[in-house]
Amino acid sequence: MRNVFTANGLLWMLQGILALFFALASGAPKLLLPAAALPMPIPLPQSFVWFIGACEVLGALGLVLPGLTHIQPRLTSLAAACLVLLTICAASYQLIAGQPANAVFALIIGALSGCVAYGRARGVQLSGSALALGATPTGP
Repeated sequence: MRNVFTANGLLWMLQGILALFFALASGAPKLLLPAAALPMPIPLPQSFVWFIGACEVLGALGLVLPGLTHIQPRLTSLAAACLVLLTICAASYQLIAGQPANAVFALIIGALSGCVAYGRARGVQLSGSALALGATPTGP
């Protein structure tokens, strides 16, 4: 049985959790519900809310699809980096609205996205092979 606690396995778990969060908990409500029905302390125009929701859903897809399809896997780090920027904007919005706890949550999600961006950009291979991670072979 393969150890899922390799760098690759941990990144995949983190990517999956973040993708579920951005697609289902954050992005989908912005795309499906009217802006007035969302718990926003400072009202935003409907078109801007749709734009944010689309960015979140596309970012979620970008976290997992390139690795699953092995088509342009370097896009995973780009998607994660874009989600970092999005969460910084979300934290700023929450601070302006006087909700520091929500801002901290957004920054934590952004930091986790940053871990994915860094890990995938540093070359943690999707194959999970120890040699691909730069380790030297030991034993027979």
